[in-house]
Amino acid sequence: MPSLRARLVNRYLRLVMKPKRLDLIDPPVLRDWIERRVIALLPKGVVREDVADGAVKGEWLRPAKGARRTVLYLHGGGYVFGSPRTHRTLTYPLALAAEADVFAPAYRLAPEHKCPAAIEDALAAFDWLLASGRTPERIVIAGDSAGGGLALATLLALKARGGPLPACAVLFSPWTDLSGSGATIASNAGSDAMFSRETILGGAYKYYGALDPKDSRVSPLYGELSGLPPLLVFASQSEMLYDDSVRLVEKANEAGVAVRFESRRGLAHVWPLFHPLLPEAREALDIAGAFIRERTGEGGPISAFGRVGARSHPGVLRQAQDEELGPRR
Repeated sequence: MPSLRARLVNRYLRLVMKPKRLDLIDPPVLRDWIERRVIALLPKGVVREDVADGAVKGEWLRPAKGARRTVLYLHGGGYVFGSPRTHRTLTYPLALAAEADVFAPAYRLAPEHKCPAAIEDALAAFDWLLASGRTPERIVIAGDSAGGGLALATLLALKARGGPLPACAVLFSPWTDLSGSGATIASNAGSDAMFSRETILGGAYKYYGALDPKDSRVSPLYGELSGLPPLLVFASQSEMLYDDSVRLVEKANEAGVAVRFESRRGLAHVWPLFHPLLPEAREALDIAGAFIRERTGEGGPISAFGRVGARSHPGVLRQAQDEELGPRR
């Protein structure tokens, strides 16, 4: 059962967000509407710094106590809206939970800049981090919704280049299939608190344009996942994009990729964005922070995959085996 606060957030989203056909709103107007609704409740202990270094633009979020690792965070917004600013309610607490410097790039948005512009910008940001002296085994790529899909597409592009890969990836409700072929696009149309089916499918076209929506640059679910670093995936069983995560986790397991799936009931799409309000958001970011710390050099090699109390979709296998996790309580 979701918390009372989670149910109140769902009610608010149903009244304010879900009825809007976001795909029919002029993108500059939509971006302004979203920016004006940013929640400003941010935790203390994070220092923000704007970045404008050639083609790389965005912001650093650094824990005041220092950091031992870096998170490249790609914001969501259907590839059309959103910015580092709109996602500070997630990136600020993530910096603290992961004890990481978080770099959130302001990648180019559609429809002015269609696929693969966002991937090119994410690659440029990763290369910029490496050029600054940060090592790949201490870099994590993360993102939510479209940003989660972009993070996965960036991993595929990095693998295709044959260069170094980040230590791991954290994906919050990732949008991995812009063709809309997941069963929950239809079956969860009523339970999803944030979007309508028409908004999702109409918005996807703004990004892929003339490309095939099943092109792996657009929909990384259709890419070859073998060789990718460990993945941590969050999704709500109530959201229309739930199958985008279920199928990703199943494909990753089949490809031999270490993957952990944190599935929840009754929560909004990308619920960690509501960190100031929801206990479920704080729990998710605690899990993500522990996973990131472990995969970048702290703790045992696999214990994060077996966190006691983690809930997985019943049809999805985990990489860790029960005997490695110890007795359940």
